[in-house]
Amino acid sequence: MRSLVALTLLASAACSATRVPAGARAGSSNQTMTTDFTPLRIDEANLGALRLSKWRFPNGLEVVLAPDENARAVAYTTWFRVGSSDENEAQGETGLAHLFEHLMFTQTEGAEEGDFDRRMEAAGGSSNAMTDVDFTAYVNIIPSKALALAASLEADRMQHLALRPEQIETERQVVIEERLATTEDNVDGTLDELVLGASFREHPYRWPVIGHMEHIKKVPQAAVHAFYRRHYGPNNAVLVIAGKFDEAMALDTVAVHYGRLTSVEVPPRPEVKEQGPVVKARKTIPWPVPADRLALAVGAPSMGHPDRPAFEVMEALLSGGPGSRLNRALVVEGELASSAECQAHATRASNLLVFWVQMRPGKAAAQAEARIEALIEDLAATPVSPPELERAKNRLAMDFWSGLASSEGRAEQLGLFEVATGSYRNLMTRAEAYGGVTAADIQRVAHEYLRKRPRVVAVAVPAANDDADEDPRHAPDTSATP
Repeated sequence: MRSLVALTLLASAACSATRVPAGARAGSSNQTMTTDFTPLRIDEANLGALRLSKWRFPNGLEVVLAPDENARAVAYTTWFRVGSSDENEAQGETGLAHLFEHLMFTQTEGAEEGDFDRRMEAAGGSSNAMTDVDFTAYVNIIPSKALALAASLEADRMQHLALRPEQIETERQVVIEERLATTEDNVDGTLDELVLGASFREHPYRWPVIGHMEHIKKVPQAAVHAFYRRHYGPNNAVLVIAGKFDEAMALDTVAVHYGRLTSVEVPPRPEVKEQGPVVKARKTIPWPVPADRLALAVGAPSMGHPDRPAFEVMEALLSGGPGSRLNRALVVEGELASSAECQAHATRASNLLVFWVQMRPGKAAAQAEARIEALIEDLAATPVSPPELERAKNRLAMDFWSGLASSEGRAEQLGLFEVATGSYRNLMTRAEAYGGVTAADIQRVAHEYLRKRPRVVAVAVPAANDDADEDPRHAPDTSATP
């Protein structure tokens, strides 16, 4: 995810509970409106010069609106509060959230196969989707005049997918090929899976978003249908619409197209308090690479945790561009690696910060590990200088504004904060929090999450192809002690 900060950000708010009359209620002939589908305004705020508002409809659908008369397009996004962490590994059902990222573009009842893409492209729009541990999001970039079309198409597939047997099998094969390309035949995908599996014992973050291969191949079609019925409903979704549109017209449009949808009985989300990594672990695998590839994981706070702003500033100090500490120590001055970076997962529960290092030929991953440990110790023991701290904040400020420059970026950031922290409003308060981060805060979070926690290390070492036949995900744990 893009790091977000602003040196100054005007965030004013007035919470209210105001019902705003929806205008015309005429829908197409195949739509049945509820008797009263008037939305309740539950929040409003300002993001710079932009006015934001949040609404809730009677069937539980939530809508965040960010109109901008100067925008050139509209980002119409749907965020479902279902991700890989909502799956059931014990029943062989990992990968279902990601499978639906594909199935949602197949066919709805009464429509032709591929109708979604054809109609969206004909209107000058484009569509994409993404799945993570906590959410699945569907993103449409459209001209303003296509707002009603996007609402119609998205509302239709929210609860009326055909899910024909042959379509499920076709998309199953697509996902199998995707997993082969991104995990089985990809060194970073394999290392990432090893790190996740070793970092958590109970938390559902331990399995990959794409799912285990054996589950993708064997999950019954009945389980696919059941997953859709449980998680795809208006009360488990939030629409985030940003760009050039009229607020009242947008609310009317949503009312017309979503009023016929009924809420579903969503199962409670897993609430596991486990903070990874739980124990020290080390995995080493042979791989046809020219030099060692290192993944080293430590702890990280959730997106909504009070420590997160300071943690992200610390992350920028470590890995925020060519002059960052990690790049200087391993690439520029140390000449050990060709690339080095770290990134924290943006999730609603505690997760990981993972260091990724590509060693130079002839250099061992252990050398990079030693440098990383020295960097961690220095961050925890020595206050960062005011100029270096200011540079990190300025870099985050640049990332913040560039991330909000487009309608798409605005919708994605608002949606992420809504599903990962519980409120889009935290996007604004986060910026102010960055500005208040001190050198002492950096030392504190470096100690709490980096120095104090166990490490999980996974290394791919050069090997001939015939030495790497065994599934590397079953690599033994070679750590000395927990």
